[in-house]
Formats: sequence, structure tokens, C-alpha cells
Amino acid sequence: DIDHLNLRVQKELVEWLNWLKADIGFDGWRFDFAKGYSADVAKIYIDRSEPSFAVAEIWTSLAYGGDGKPNLNQDQHRQELVNWVGKVGGKGPATTFDFTTKGILNVAVEGELWRLRGTDGKAPGMIGWWPAKAVTFVDNHDTGSTQHMWPFPSDRVMQGYAYILTHPGTPCIFYDHFFDWGLKEEIDRLVSVRTRHGIHNESKLQIIEADADLYLAEIDGKVIVKLGPRYDVGNLIPGGFKVAAHGNDYAVW
Repeated sequence: DIDHLNLRVQKELVEWLNWLKADIGFDGWRFDFAKGYSADVAKIYIDRSEPSFAVAEIWTSLAYGGDGKPNLNQDQHRQELVNWVGKVGGKGPATTFDFTTKGILNVAVEGELWRLRGTDGKAPGMIGWWPAKAVTFVDNHDTGSTQHMWPFPSDRVMQGYAYILTHPGTPCIFYDHFFDWGLKEEIDRLVSVRTRHGIHNESKLQIIEADADLYLAEIDGKVIVKLGPRYDVGNLIPGGFKVAAHGNDYAVW
């Protein structure tokens, strides 16, 4: 175990981080198991090494109901993520992985897309509150891959990417999906849509529809994304929009 409150430990870790920056060329940090030490300690490491980007893994359980599924309201869960960033310094480079969005998406794509509109009408994850500080993802090395601890439904992975790559937040693509699953071209198309239209971590999200079999949203007035098996959505798409990417139960205009 590392005693992060020990001043010598802090000093040596800061020196190591600065060596990684200056000599090796790293410019950002990922804080593993960040709930294992205080945000005050993480702030020390970030302030004294000045990375251009830092992301924390704060993985806690969602709130579940009696049916074994996540509650619609996950405010307490995303509040923890927001609190961490606030304590480390909201004006600095600190962000957190949006585990709230990940958990809700896992269930929503299984015929419960209504979950993607929170009680306030906004996105239900951290991206609904502080998107500039939310790093969205479909799976990572813990949840997917060989560990398989909280995997996204494997036949609906591209719905997950259609969501995070068109929405605010900073999307993160999983190595396995991109290189091993044969999804590179599909993911690339979504990335190019995001890049071409300048969608960014604080883009404006307008949720048009969130039903069991349909989620439809417009981002920055430039991009529209549809998730779910419902196809008769032509009446909901404004004129001038053309399909730019599509796949199994998703489309992007």
C-alpha cells in the first residue's frame, strides 16, 4: 500500500510525474482507483505536475431498485463524480470517467431507451450536469475485455458509440472494440461526423424523444442521432438533414 499522506511519498511521486512529462513525453494522467485516496491528494499531484489532461477512475455502484435494474434517478452517483472534480479544481485539467452514463447506457439499449432522458429532461449521466469534465466510454479494460466485470451488451456496442461520439463529454474509444472486434470503420465514421461538425465536450444537447424503442436527440443543431429499432422517424427529422452513418439499430444525420 502507498501512504499518499506521507510527504516524502508525495514529493517522490510528483518528481516521477514530472520526469514522465519532461523526459518521456507524457502529457496526461489517468488516476486508477481514485476513490482509494482523497481528492485533496490528487489535487497535489495535478497542481505540482501540471498535466494538460487528467482523468480519474471513480467506480462506485449505481442505485438499484427492487427489480435489480438501475433507478431512473442517479443524481447521487453523478454527484460523487462532480464533487471529485470540484475538489481537485474545476478550472484545471481534471476530469472523471462518466460511470453514470456507462451504467445507464448498459441497460437503456436493451429496450429501455427512455432511461436516456433524466427527470430534468437532460442527459441522465455526468454529461447532463458537467459535460466538460465527463469522459464517456462504452467499455474499458475492467468492464469489458478479459475481466468482463460490467460489459456492455456485445450485440449493441455500436449503439453505445453512436451515443457517446455524438454527445457532449469527451468520448473514449476502447482498444478492443476498435482493433479486435472489426468495428474500426463504423467507429471511424462516427468520429468523422463528430470532427466535421465540431461537436465538443460542451455541445448543446436537445433530446427530442426518449421512448422504450427510440431515442432521438439533436446536438448543436448540426447532428441528429437515433438509437433503437423504431424506423418511422422521418416526421421527426428536420429538412436538410441527410444520413451520415448508420448500423444495427442506430443512425446519424
